[in-house]
Amino acid sequence: MLELLTSLGTAVIHLLIQPYYYIALLFIALYYRRQVALERKLIHVKQHSWGAETWRTIWSGLMMGLLVSLAAVALGISLPPDAVICIWIVSLILMLFRVRYLCFAYSIGLLGIMQFIFSFFPDQLQDGTAGRLVTALREMDIPALLVLAALLHLAEALLARWQGARLATPLFLAGKRGKVVGGYQLEAFWPLPLFLLIPSGTGISDLPWQPLLGGGLGLVSLPVIIGFSEMTQSLLPGRKAARTAGRLLAYSTLLLGVSLLAAWWSPLTLVAALLALLLHEGLSWYSALEERSTSPSFVHPPVGRKVLAVLPGSPAQELGILPGEVLLKVNGVLLTDAAQLHEALRMNPAYCKLEVQNREGESKYLQRPIYDGDHHQLGMILVPEPDEAVTAEAKPSSIFGIIGMKTGTRTRRRALSAGGLQRANTAAAQPSQPDLPKQEPAEG
Repeated sequence: MLELLTSLGTAVIHLLIQPYYYIALLFIALYYRRQVALERKLIHVKQHSWGAETWRTIWSGLMMGLLVSLAAVALGISLPPDAVICIWIVSLILMLFRVRYLCFAYSIGLLGIMQFIFSFFPDQLQDGTAGRLVTALREMDIPALLVLAALLHLAEALLARWQGARLATPLFLAGKRGKVVGGYQLEAFWPLPLFLLIPSGTGISDLPWQPLLGGGLGLVSLPVIIGFSEMTQSLLPGRKAARTAGRLLAYSTLLLGVSLLAAWWSPLTLVAALLALLLHEGLSWYSALEERSTSPSFVHPPVGRKVLAVLPGSPAQELGILPGEVLLKVNGVLLTDAAQLHEALRMNPAYCKLEVQNREGESKYLQRPIYDGDHHQLGMILVPEPDEAVTAEAKPSSIFGIIGMKTGTRTRRRALSAGGLQRANTAAAQPSQPDLPKQEPAEG
């Protein structure tokens, strides 16, 4: 046990001095700064704090990384130090194509296929740095690492279920018929510091128990990034996160079973590697197909204005207003457009009475006094108007967009239609009237 604790201390020091973990932290911080920039561009306020989200990501990733490490050590999953470099090289290359490819299943699955290919050329690339990496690739225990990938996706499923709904960013998206609809982007990444065993036979004594997948009494650090990326126009964030978590759980369970069989019978290694890649990609494809075949849910009804999001700590949150509910009346005024909301709020500057239709279609009546010093808005982000000017791109983030702080928003050519021009003039006139909201009417 003393030897194991000594190895753990050495692995922690190596984790702190190597650049990979800090690269992961920098990527996470840049991603959340871009998320805040996207929110300011679309809804003109920030719903999340990039500093708070980065810190939440770090501590939750650290906690989950320790749990996965304990499971990996118990199973005896081992990793040579040179293999760490191989995994990170493949991960960084994949990330250049799409951020969602920054996934352990893709990296290990691809390395498993490469190992299978190099098995037909045993005498190639044996010298120099390339030879060292190819040797490390040939010696990698791919089934054991695929078991680790399954454990990481199990952790990802738990984090998506736990934190996924809170991470949702409201979006204004261009619909199929040219009209703007509301939606959400659920995208999150967690840096996990892993501590894996050094393989047996390297001068390290065996573990005090008999592990399932081998391994010795020594630890090496491996920082990895896990995460998921989803976009929805048909489901509330909580339901979408729950559905995604359920599919990730099924994926991790299946991958775990096949990988354990591959550890027992090596010809299944290629099958497990292909399963890790193709099934993961199939989940993303099926989720996108599901969204394309479903009608958008976040559009305004003929009467009332639907709520897309509620700002934390706002009067709307205090009143118990939830995303997906419909604001029917404000101070007795039946709403048929966003401009009426602001006019109705000005009718009684000291008090606010609301009639809200909940998600089940039942009405609830809310009221709240407006005190001096209160924010001049209720704190609701309404579903966009059909001719909204600025929309977001309905595609996952790219690494270049994250580094360059590119929000991916675009201004529609038909933004200044009759309705758009009227709303633009209303917004331009608001700064001279202190009791009016400074944001566009899309925010209540």
